[in-house]
Amino acid sequence: MDNPLLAFAGLATLCGACQWLAWRVNLPSILFLLTAGVLVGPVFGLFDPDAFLGDLLFPFVSVAVAIILFEGGLTLRFSDIRGHGAVVTRLITLGVLVTWAMLSIAAHFIFDMPWALALVFGSIVTVSGPTVVKPLLQSVRPSDRVGHVLNWEGILIDPIGVFLALLVFDAVLLDAPGLGVGHIALILAKLVIIGGALGAGAGYALAFVLKRYLVPDYLINVIALVVVIAIFSIAETLQHESGLLAVTIMGVWLANTRGLHIEELLHFKEDLSVLLISGLFVVLASRIDIGLIPQYGWQILALL
Repeated sequence: MDNPLLAFAGLATLCGACQWLAWRVNLPSILFLLTAGVLVGPVFGLFDPDAFLGDLLFPFVSVAVAIILFEGGLTLRFSDIRGHGAVVTRLITLGVLVTWAMLSIAAHFIFDMPWALALVFGSIVTVSGPTVVKPLLQSVRPSDRVGHVLNWEGILIDPIGVFLALLVFDAVLLDAPGLGVGHIALILAKLVIIGGALGAGAGYALAFVLKRYLVPDYLINVIALVVVIAIFSIAETLQHESGLLAVTIMGVWLANTRGLHIEELLHFKEDLSVLLISGLFVVLASRIDIGLIPQYGWQILALL
C-alpha cells in the first residue's frame, strides 16, 4: 500500500476487527491477528512493514514490547502468588533450561541445523511472553491460582529469555578473540545490574512523585509513559537488552508500593497494551516468508 495514511488506518482497523471477532467467537485474539498479518502481508501483498516503517520497525517493536512488559509488571502483586512462588521460580529457571534443551535438540535433528545455531534458536523460542500469554488468559480464563502463576511466568520469562538468547549467541556464534566464561559473566552482570538499578530507581522515583501528588491527574499516564520509554532507552544504550528487565522491575515496584493507587494508570496501560499487542502480531506476521513453508513443511510440523 503506497499511501502511508491509508496503511496506518488499515492496520488500526484490522487490529480492531480482529479483537472484536475474537471477543465475538470467544477465541484467543492472536489466532485472528496472526492470520490477518499473513493474509495482508505475504499472501496478498497489501502491507509491507519494512517499507512502511523502514528503520523505525525494530525500535517500534522494542518500545512496544517494553510498554507491554511495564503494564504486565503493574499486575504482578506478590500477594497473588503467596504460596506459589516456588512454582513460578521453577518455571522461569528449570522450565527455561528444559525447554531450551529440548528445542535445541529438536532443531538440530529435524532441520539438520548446526549445533551452534540450534542452541541459539532454542534459547530464542523459550520465551512465551505477555504478548502471547495475556490474550490467551483473557480467552481461557483459568482459575485464579493458575492465572496468577501464568501471568507471572509470562512476564518474567521475557527478560530472562532475552538474557539467555544474548548470552548463548555471544558464547557460541561470535568469533571474538578472548571470548570466554568471564566475558559471558560480565555481560550477565551488566544486564542485571543496569536493568535492575534503573528499574528500581525509576519505580521508586515515580512512586514518590505519585504518592505526593506532584503531578496532576491528567498527566499521570503521560508522565508514566514518558518515564517507561526513557528508562528503556537509557538501559538499552548502556547495555543492549537490559531495557526489558528495567521496565519490568519498574512495573513490579509500582504494583507493590504500599499506599499507591495505580488503578487509573493500569487501565490506561491495559488499553494501550491491547492496541500494541494487536499491532505487533499483524506487523510481525506480515513479514513471514511463506515461500519456505512448502520447503520445510513436515519439519515445521514436527518441531511444533
